[in-house]
Amino acid sequence: MKGIITVVAISLAIALPTGCFAADGAKLGFVDIQKVLNLSNAGKDAKSQLTVKVKKYQDEINRKQEEMKKMKDVLEKQGQLLSESAKSSKEKEYQQLLKDLQRLQKDAQDDLQAKDEELTRKILSDIEKVVQEYGRKNSFTFIFIRNDSMIFADDKIDLTDQILALVNAIKN
Repeated sequence: MKGIITVVAISLAIALPTGCFAADGAKLGFVDIQKVLNLSNAGKDAKSQLTVKVKKYQDEINRKQEEMKKMKDVLEKQGQLLSESAKSSKEKEYQQLLKDLQRLQKDAQDDLQAKDEELTRKILSDIEKVVQEYGRKNSFTFIFIRNDSMIFADDKIDLTDQILALVNAIKN
């Protein structure tokens, strides 16, 4: 048993440095995907589409809030003058408006999140294809995603601007 462990240890001692030396010729790069998402034409277009949807929803929400405010004013000003059944009816109407507003806000949030995810997924797919093609064409061994876990990365291997230009060149 001791002999097998010695053979494995010697084999690893010989193999590990060989593997490390093989990596010396590796061509490495990294891409700041978030920067490409934000600065690419597709990313700007997606942001614009979302802004239009947000404005549409916000206008509708503002309209409903104004309607609720008017209803609340009526209840406060005329509440004492109304009969119990009329007051109850107005309060139910107000509660229904509140439920409608809450439903609209939730639906808007869900819709915007889904649209954002859909657009982002499409752009990320395009970026991934561009990076893979760029890596193969330029003989890269690894291309990493720039993120917070990278303690150090030399700016000389930053491929973000090249990838951004290639993504912008894609005709959709």
